[in-house]
Amino acid sequence: MGDRPCGRPTACKSDSVTTQPARSRVTLTDISSRAWEHPADRGALVALRKLKGFDTVLKAMSGLFNERAVRLVYLGSAIKVDERQFSRLHSLLTDVARILDAPELPELYVSANPVPNALTIGMNKPFIVVTSGLVDLLDDEEMRFVLGHELGHAISGHAVYQTLLQRLIQLSGVLNAVPLGGLGFRAIMAALMEWSRKAELSADRAGLLATQDPPTAFRVHMQLASGGHLEDLDTTSFFAQGQEYDDAGDLRDSVLKLLLVEARSHPFAVVRATELRRWVDSGEYTAFLAGGYPRRDTDDEAKVSDAARDAARSYTETFQQSQDAVGRLVHDAAGFLGSAKLWLDDVLGRSGRPDDDAV
Repeated sequence: MGDRPCGRPTACKSDSVTTQPARSRVTLTDISSRAWEHPADRGALVALRKLKGFDTVLKAMSGLFNERAVRLVYLGSAIKVDERQFSRLHSLLTDVARILDAPELPELYVSANPVPNALTIGMNKPFIVVTSGLVDLLDDEEMRFVLGHELGHAISGHAVYQTLLQRLIQLSGVLNAVPLGGLGFRAIMAALMEWSRKAELSADRAGLLATQDPPTAFRVHMQLASGGHLEDLDTTSFFAQGQEYDDAGDLRDSVLKLLLVEARSHPFAVVRATELRRWVDSGEYTAFLAGGYPRRDTDDEAKVSDAARDAARSYTETFQQSQDAVGRLVHDAAGFLGSAKLWLDDVLGRSGRPDDDAV
């Protein structure tokens, strides 16, 4: 894309914060992936991790996914990044791994594809692939965010579950042909897709922690949404657009949004930017940079009940912040059912207690 002047930090008209130099970035020593995992994503992951041997079972299913064959495809058709090939990408990934204190550095490939995209695949040894279209589109700081995003997937273990999800998607045509089985499978797939979308929000947080510059992270989503026309965009208007999407009050729009994202593994780019900004505004991001993040040595202490409670709270806050009609309906219904449960528990508790006058 030539000199790509619109890909530079100064091109975004409303950016008020300049990109931080590398020397000012904080190394997040021993940081746990729970620090960046979205509550809904974390709840699922903590539960899965508590199932002893679950990862082993998944990896035993790798016959459905010939990881060696897939790696050989990229080894034979793409460019393996190292100190001599795409050296800037190698340096960026190495620095991102240092900041996130990654246990190991995954392999990185550049694939010839004009469509901007990146993915982390593999079950035993995940590796990262970025397309040439993405390399052309983003500057170094924006690419740092993408590599942090993908490394976040790898550290969180998303690659294992995402690989399984992709295999299930491939099987969906067969299972949907089974009478009555299609409805149940669709419900399972919808739940997995919802988890996948939340996993993308988690990885965005990892990318921001690696970049440590919110405007850069926001620019990446603006780039992906516009195809690289930052000179024609305005950050304030972009986020106003995201709020307009969230606040769609018409019931028909609310239902349409549910149907539109049901089969999507990724949230829309504008929505992702809005969610990431909301996380920054929450203060958690700043607290983590100051050292107040969970450590890996406490991962075994994480409780499924706490993760589930955080997930429920997250959905409640989302519904409260949104003017979405279905969101309000679900929130109000959940509140009613919660109140009814408390009332019922109280009634049953009283009726189950011995009478004070009894002998």
